[in-house]
Amino acid sequence: MNRIAITLAVLGTLAVPASAQKKYGEIRPDTARVRYVRSANKADSYILDKTVRKNLIYVNEEVTTHVIMPENIKLVDISTDKIVGNQCADNIVRIKPAGRMYDNELAGTITVIGERHLAQFDIIYTSGPAKAYSVYNIQLDEMKQYKNPDVLMPESQMAAFSWAIFCSGKKYNDIHSEAYGIKAVVNNIYTVNDFFFIDFSLYNKTKIKYDIDEIRIKLTDKKEAKATNAQTIELSPVYSLNRAKSFQNGYRNVIVINKLTFPDEKILRLEISEDQISGRVVYIPIEYEDILHADSFDKRLVNRFPFTINSSR
Repeated sequence: MNRIAITLAVLGTLAVPASAQKKYGEIRPDTARVRYVRSANKADSYILDKTVRKNLIYVNEEVTTHVIMPENIKLVDISTDKIVGNQCADNIVRIKPAGRMYDNELAGTITVIGERHLAQFDIIYTSGPAKAYSVYNIQLDEMKQYKNPDVLMPESQMAAFSWAIFCSGKKYNDIHSEAYGIKAVVNNIYTVNDFFFIDFSLYNKTKIKYDIDEIRIKLTDKKEAKATNAQTIELSPVYSLNRAKSFQNGYRNVIVINKLTFPDEKILRLEISEDQISGRVVYIPIEYEDILHADSFDKRLVNRFPFTINSSR
């Protein structure tokens, strides 16, 4: 009887169609460019420590699972080659099992490291595609905070402050310029930690749409006649709220730069250039005295918005 049972089991295995074996035996990672994803090694064994409770993400080979973090992702560590994946956006990683596994089998662990937080998840294989996650949003209570000296403020926090400033009232009245039918106005300047938030608007008085080529910030001499390349320093914005590239009537944006001080003979100049050969260029001069009057951000401005700003994060 035992021989018959063994023979039937062997025949049952042989009866699996070759196409099915090939289907799960030849799965390879997709061809999209992989960033910050590496294979596991022996040093990663601590990740599977069962004394640490982790949330679960269910996957299936027929479903691509997108893991979304509320801040930009700096590194993704996959603890096993049973899971393949790549980073398809600044804050999104997509993963998939490399082949068929047992139902409820632990495929491995994924560690997602952001600008200021990290999160770890056990990846569980499910034989039912309907049970697998197609989208998994990482919640704040699933993340652990860590100190990253390279990130003074997460981009998500910059966006939250910028939106609050964007929706606030105008406080500055005397920082403006006008050229080619375009009026440029500084609405607000706020200081938050180690950054300046500059809120400005453009008004188009012509009937010609304005196509924005680039927005540049330069620290230059007040007297342009004496200015040289050596006397002009270009500053790189660390964040820009409005990504629109054109406007017909009005435009408003909040850009973020690193906090700085400069001598009185210098001026901070905001340049908005048009995307044409003979394009219009609008300049907004900002004196150091205006920078000194920048307001510290009042968190009461964000009370009516659906997000929460926590400066301790």
